[in-house]
Amino acid sequence: MPQPAPDQLLLNGLTIGPGERVLTRLVISRLPSGTVIDIPVHVFRAVEPGPTVLLMAGMHGDEVNGIETIRRLIRRELLQPLRGTIIAIPILNIYGFLNFSREVPDGKDVNRSFPGNPRGSLASRVAHRFMREIMPLIDYGIDFHTGGATRANTPQIRCLLHEDAETDALAAAFAAPFTLHAGLRPGSLRETAMQEGRRIIVYETGESMRLDEPGIDLGIAGTLRVLHHLGMVAEAPAPAHPTVVCLRSTWLRARYAGIFRSLVQLGQHVEEGQAYGSVADPYGERSVRLESPVTGYIIGLNHMPVVNQGDALVHVARLDAAPSRADLVVPFDEKPIKRTEEDVHEVDRADDPSTLPDDDGHGDEVW
Repeated sequence: MPQPAPDQLLLNGLTIGPGERVLTRLVISRLPSGTVIDIPVHVFRAVEPGPTVLLMAGMHGDEVNGIETIRRLIRRELLQPLRGTIIAIPILNIYGFLNFSREVPDGKDVNRSFPGNPRGSLASRVAHRFMREIMPLIDYGIDFHTGGATRANTPQIRCLLHEDAETDALAAAFAAPFTLHAGLRPGSLRETAMQEGRRIIVYETGESMRLDEPGIDLGIAGTLRVLHHLGMVAEAPAPAHPTVVCLRSTWLRARYAGIFRSLVQLGQHVEEGQAYGSVADPYGERSVRLESPVTGYIIGLNHMPVVNQGDALVHVARLDAAPSRADLVVPFDEKPIKRTEEDVHEVDRADDPSTLPDDDGHGDEVW
């Protein structure tokens, strides 16, 4: 196969030259009905050379806020770079999007399946196709996510802080209300990208299957600031407030089963000992006051009123770096891995981003 010229980009069998705008579709597989499942990929190229930036959402099909963020960027024609290339993928997990699901039909999480395998599970095949077609082209990326299940996230960037200057610069440029140090998770996009020499940050906002308009607006503004930082757009809106940088976080869990009532809101600052909610039995016989064992900001909140013992209730991002007793509990994975028989002998490394440096976020992408 002839190699493309140095100023040309080869994607999905297409040669895309400087100044071109292309929509191509990566065919992944077929539904049992025979319907083809493909992933639309938008490519916007400037005439002047520069970095290649990936904007991707829908890794988990029920996370619609990132999908809507990228859709608006495309619709408003905000992705016309002055230099370099922008690759925009509004939905990676088409299967999950069609079925209101986080996973693909085999029950696996694409964001725990990188770098993938062309002969593996469906999630692994999706990851492999991405690695073959997209990863070699990009320098930087923003991966858009949303809180899992009934848990909502306040707008935040999750990334590996203070270990890579380029990643720190991307997070600072995005300037989300909160920036959370999140360690790399095995099998995640961020971990694999880092191994490939690419830098990807995760933007989290809202909850699954719900549009979070303020979070979407902040996502659009932050994306434009990253592109401006890279010299790819002429201007970007200034952040309304400086970002709050948090180096660790803690999930507070239910000690009792019952009806959970929250007394805090996303983004609110709480002090150690402050009441953040209550859990009551449904028969009116008992109610337990919940007090925070740590000081920090509420960056995640469970909106499910009926809770069991051990359920995660609130996610508190903290400014301190010293471990506390609250960090020594069993880690919580906001986006749990569904295990199969071949996984049972593997060590479970799905630690919470709150207690780890995280991945993808949640205590993730994390992430």
